[in-house]
Amino acid sequence: MFFLKLPAIIGAENEEGGIRVTIYDIAREAGVSASTVSRVINHKPGIREETRRRIQKLLEEYDYTPDIAARGLATQATRFIGILIEDIRVSHHTESAYVIEQEMTRRGYTCITFSTGPDSSRKAQYIQILEQRRVEGVILIGSMFANDEVRRSLERCLADIPVMLVNGEMDLPNVYSVLIDEERGTEECVKMLVEKGCRRLVYLMDVTTPSNIKKQRGFCTGLLRYGLEAGENRIFTAPDADTSPGGSIRRGRQGTCRLLESVPEVDGIICATDLLAIGCLQELQKRGIAVPGQVSLIGIDNTLYGQLCTPALTTLDNKMAQVSLSAARMLLDVLDGRTVNQKLMLFTEIIRRESA
Repeated sequence: MFFLKLPAIIGAENEEGGIRVTIYDIAREAGVSASTVSRVINHKPGIREETRRRIQKLLEEYDYTPDIAARGLATQATRFIGILIEDIRVSHHTESAYVIEQEMTRRGYTCITFSTGPDSSRKAQYIQILEQRRVEGVILIGSMFANDEVRRSLERCLADIPVMLVNGEMDLPNVYSVLIDEERGTEECVKMLVEKGCRRLVYLMDVTTPSNIKKQRGFCTGLLRYGLEAGENRIFTAPDADTSPGGSIRRGRQGTCRLLESVPEVDGIICATDLLAIGCLQELQKRGIAVPGQVSLIGIDNTLYGQLCTPALTTLDNKMAQVSLSAARMLLDVLDGRTVNQKLMLFTEIIRRESA
């Protein structure tokens, strides 16, 4: 005859007829209160390390899983976090969403991610959808969300919900910002090209976003600082209704055609994104213009695309993974009731490769 040793924790029977361990069972076994176990589960401070380890060991031993639905009914908490991206096809922003989702899930939250598209009114509508989903916090990825329509929708629908804006600013009491100093970084790109001997520089951008405008300001400041010709004839835009990654490359080619007609003697180009720079590179190569022999080229974003092209793209790393992780952790601090700064600024770094 064989006997099975049952665990000391009895628990409650679940719907499938098995035994579900409760927070009270864990507390009884550990010799602490249920609230202490709850604080350990939710990563709250104020617990002795020895006690935390003892509780954590029991949680792992009995494979404890919180009953999220029941907890939500009791506390009116959904544990949902809303993430809005303009275009999920853009790998740079998809990586940001992944970093955020991993950190929030680790802390017991569930993320709902939506791809809004470029239209501001559609972005505002998605804010309303997040309100309907009763999210406890929101993260907006990209400076393109810093517009009046989104602001009005946040004021109307989510005034009491903490909102993190990645690489953008909005003057609302519940909106927090993690910013990247792309303006200074772009100025450093100008300095790098000047030190390489480039004198006829241009800046190529596509969509007009707060982020791209800051890069443009940094470019113009760099030209003035180093005594180079500045003005509208050094700024080129390549707008297009197609906002897909392939559309960005096409815009890069089209913009390069225009800038070569206006500034045929150009010897240095800074592009607002890596994808734009890849389109620029393709057009330069098509015309037999050597990179970096005749023209030095710099992108911005430090995406995988820039590593795969030939020559590999020199780029300004705007640290999106680090920025996104910081945004997630700031939101968690706010949700936990901790005091955080309204804005956090991180700095860029030039990744030197073959194109400049």
